[in-house]
Amino acid sequence: MMRRIGLAIGLALLSPSLLATTGSQSGNFEMRVLAAHNRERAGMGIAPMRWNEALARDAAIWGEHLARVGYLVHSSTDPRDPDPQGENLWAGTRGYYSLESMVGLWVAEKKNFRPGLFPANSRTGDLEDVGHYTQVVWRSSGEVGCALVRGRHDDFFVCRYAEGGNVIGEWPF
Repeated sequence: MMRRIGLAIGLALLSPSLLATTGSQSGNFEMRVLAAHNRERAGMGIAPMRWNEALARDAAIWGEHLARVGYLVHSSTDPRDPDPQGENLWAGTRGYYSLESMVGLWVAEKKNFRPGLFPANSRTGDLEDVGHYTQVVWRSSGEVGCALVRGRHDDFFVCRYAEGGNVIGEWPF
């Protein structure tokens, strides 16, 4: 009995570290990230997203890069790619924020959102004040894959979307 309790405590203590360093592809991770995205989409009458493991692998690769360089920078896209992935990035103090908080910070950009053709969707006039939110709720983005990677001081959370949103001249939803 004591051995089982010790094993359970050891796994509980180890699992947050494993979650962050492996790209966080456990079922619980997927469910929590999907739920955080789909709550907002449901409130807007937009179809829910599905998890895409290939997008999650791409997100993990980029997350590892961000953890190495230690700051946020969007990945470059191939201008010849007819269907580029969308991307949302987040970084914060290592181990401090929940997945729901990370997605929640993107969703909180809704306060600056105004309806219209993209990119004229920001009440402040700055696209960066709504771009994460519009990607979360972009109607034609039906799949998402994300990864959480632990850096030296910060956690890096990367989500990739298919089809990519934030397309100039289109309506977000």
